[in-house]
Amino acid sequence: MNSIELIILNLNEVRRRSIKVWRTIPEEKLSWKPDNGAMNCKEMVRHVLESEHYYHLALKNKGSLSVFNSPFENRPFTSVNSELEFAEPYRNQFINTIRSFSEEDLTNIKIDRSDAGYIRNLGDMLLRIAYHESVHTGQLLDYLRTAGVPRIRIWD
Repeated sequence: MNSIELIILNLNEVRRRSIKVWRTIPEEKLSWKPDNGAMNCKEMVRHVLESEHYYHLALKNKGSLSVFNSPFENRPFTSVNSELEFAEPYRNQFINTIRSFSEEDLTNIKIDRSDAGYIRNLGDMLLRIAYHESVHTGQLLDYLRTAGVPRIRIWD
């Protein structure tokens, strides 16, 4: 297995586990949040899916976007499954873009996100994208615990 395949495996495993958590959020808890400064559950699911699309475009741009027209903006959140169906074509495009990179690209392509405080090589950036989603999955597990909702076992 080469580095590209490992990165895709990692992204897919992170997403698989995120989906396990997302699908166990009771409908009546989708708007729950621990405090007024936090995202609620559905906002966090949307944030992860929308951010992945942004990151995909930033990879193609080799840096941050000056304008981001999100296909998620102004779209009502109806259910986790609906969000996943809507995001699927964007996810497939993202994974296909990763497949198009070579091993050398992982080191040689630089992603300039100076506005966010960093410039990283492509390989580092791809791992950061997976980490971003992982952090939010952990937050949602904490939300569920705090809200008194049983949590699914993600370590299968």
